[in-house]
Amino acid sequence: MNNDRITYVTAHSKWYRLNLGEIWRYRDLMWLFVKRNLTTSYKQTVLGPLWILINPLLSTTVFTVIFGVIAGISTDGMPQFLFYMTGNVLWGFFSACLNKGSSTFLGNARLFGKVYFPRLVSPLSEMVYSFINYAIQLAVYIGLVVFFALTTETVRPNLTLCLVPVMVLQTALLGMSIGLIISSITTKYRDLNILVSFGVSLWMYITPVVYPVSRIPGWLRPLFLLNPVAPVVESYRHAFLGCGSFEWVYWLISLAVTAVAVMLSLIVFNKVEKNFIDTV
Repeated sequence: MNNDRITYVTAHSKWYRLNLGEIWRYRDLMWLFVKRNLTTSYKQTVLGPLWILINPLLSTTVFTVIFGVIAGISTDGMPQFLFYMTGNVLWGFFSACLNKGSSTFLGNARLFGKVYFPRLVSPLSEMVYSFINYAIQLAVYIGLVVFFALTTETVRPNLTLCLVPVMVLQTALLGMSIGLIISSITTKYRDLNILVSFGVSLWMYITPVVYPVSRIPGWLRPLFLLNPVAPVVESYRHAFLGCGSFEWVYWLISLAVTAVAVMLSLIVFNKVEKNFIDTV
């Protein structure tokens, strides 16, 4: 008698099903993906992982020269480099989660077609990889905050720092969720994938990354803060530097938008997952 076990792999029939237990069983695979990204991202480069620090430092320097020195945009009395570094670090984390999430299906199409594993492992590994980069940049940024807090009277971290872990998690989930929605749509419509980088760049300029919310006209500020990333960046900057304000009402709205984005991304992801190999 043949007692060989036969396993059937089928798509989930329910759009809301999220098998976290299965994802946990494949956690080793997720870490392999993270290690692969760490290895390949800086392969054949002279400075290697140092680019994790060089990129935000260079872009912050450019922001300081263009927006601070040439354009003369106010930084609410904060040291210019530190002000721009604050928004740059968090925005870089958000854009990395979004960009990497938006290429999940197209970037792993061959792998998805050859072997089975929970498809969410791929975008989750990209989010973890982005978080590792963010954590390294955050360590340097905290060093700068401590230096300026000890040498100036303007930089004053406050108790809002207790909410920073929530802000960081929200930033990751919002970026990955929007990326998953885009990735699901681009399996049929590749044009959207081409517009992602342009859209992310445009989004940055309607977010208080290179300017404070205080520079926004009063009548436009409520509409401006409905951008789900804007209150997060402003509250994040307020927590570390003490400038600006903690817009808790708009932050709660942003949290609600993030929750809706997560649910919508899972619905779209589960629906497209069933047959995306036929269309990708």
